[in-house]
Amino acid sequence: MLYDIALTINYFYQQPSGMGRNLLRLMPRTLHGRQRLIAGQLATEPAPEERREAVDFFGNAMLEVAFRTAHDTESFRLQARVECFAASPVLDLSPPLVGLADELGDVRDLGCNAPHHFLGDSGRVRVRPEMTAYARDHVRSGMTVLGLVQSLGEALYRDMRFDAEATKVDTDPAEAFKRRHGVCQDFSQIMIAALRGLGVPAGYVSGFLRTTPPAGQPRLAGADAMHAWVRVWCGIETGWVEYDPTNAVMVASDHIVVAIGRDYDDVAPVKGVLRMTGRQRTEHKVDVLPLD
Repeated sequence: MLYDIALTINYFYQQPSGMGRNLLRLMPRTLHGRQRLIAGQLATEPAPEERREAVDFFGNAMLEVAFRTAHDTESFRLQARVECFAASPVLDLSPPLVGLADELGDVRDLGCNAPHHFLGDSGRVRVRPEMTAYARDHVRSGMTVLGLVQSLGEALYRDMRFDAEATKVDTDPAEAFKRRHGVCQDFSQIMIAALRGLGVPAGYVSGFLRTTPPAGQPRLAGADAMHAWVRVWCGIETGWVEYDPTNAVMVASDHIVVAIGRDYDDVAPVKGVLRMTGRQRTEHKVDVLPLD
């Protein structure tokens, strides 16, 4: 499946900003056997005084930009074409949960995909007793790790309510879990914390999700949004799998990966510092257009 992706993030400042520096993780990745970035361009307005491209530890493309002249708006615009490959059915070759620790002990690699990086607490995700207990409630005798992923994801989908106004980008996952509502970031970080509490390595994926309008309704330009889901290490044979708890589905070719990390802090689309006074507001527009 081919997709054309257009993303615009605009910032508006009440008073002109005299200086700012941002780190952007917006460019879709190339992942062997999963997806291929055919072409991509990331532009900024105004033009920055500094512009530096790099790749972080987890293999995510980064663009660092710095502004030193007064400006009251900033705009980041992505245009990309991505090919996503049809996913093969996931065969459940994962061990029972009680056997996962032994398989983890056999992994000697500490590269970016090593499961050991995704086991403990990270910047946004802390193992909490209440989320661990919730996950344990969905473990059945002899259940495999992949079976747990699906059981826990379906439970979160059933027990939580999607509410775009319920949380903010810095809301603690424990608070969202207590209130049982939130957005895809909350669903994903809660699931990560719950899995890590049982000793299952889990990470955070940011990206885009193709959406389909209701039957008979036109597709609205800019109606899509950036999305988040979970990747889970299910043992040596099965490896990493991706699950979308917001929609209770295994990830397929409708999900387009931008960045992978331990939690939102590792993959934040825009992160930076700004010298200014007064208020600011932002708007996001995303279009994911299938070409096939």
